[in-house]
Amino acid sequence: MSTEKSRRSEKIQMFDDVARLIVGAQFVYFVTYKGLKNKELNAFRDLLAKNGAQCHILKNRLVRKVAEANGMSALASTKLTGDTAVIIGGDAGQIAKTIEEFMKTSKGVLAPKAGYYEGAMLSDKDVLAIAGLPSKDALRAQLLGLLNAVPTGLVRVLNAKVESIVNVINAYKNKLEEKA
Repeated sequence: MSTEKSRRSEKIQMFDDVARLIVGAQFVYFVTYKGLKNKELNAFRDLLAKNGAQCHILKNRLVRKVAEANGMSALASTKLTGDTAVIIGGDAGQIAKTIEEFMKTSKGVLAPKAGYYEGAMLSDKDVLAIAGLPSKDALRAQLLGLLNAVPTGLVRVLNAKVESIVNVINAYKNKLEEKA
């Protein structure tokens, strides 16, 4: 009886641990790693850690049960099969790029399965599309450039008008000087 209670409390603890990982995450990526050697998986985890992310090997059924219990209906209705590593944390774009880069070096052994972002499921192609997007810093720089271009353009237009008035006055002055 005591071992049964112990197993039950372990399951509850595992459920709570997985819930803490997934429920509060900004995004969750699911990847397949079948055929990846332990050394390679650890190298992948190290790359993710450098970018502020974590990689956990979780049972698909446990992920589904946590999703069901926490109102994550899109994730709960998705059937994950086979080996699944769950990736959370860091910048979603940078982590997708890390997955894509490692996928190339592992010759497709590690590959995205799906993703979960803001209540919606992402396909493996969506995860790779996110990898192709510019980083947050690059987007901020582009936005700053656009915001800076508007006042600069306005100043150029106003300067052009002032310059044309000055040219007209100069031409009039030159004409008066010629007559004199």
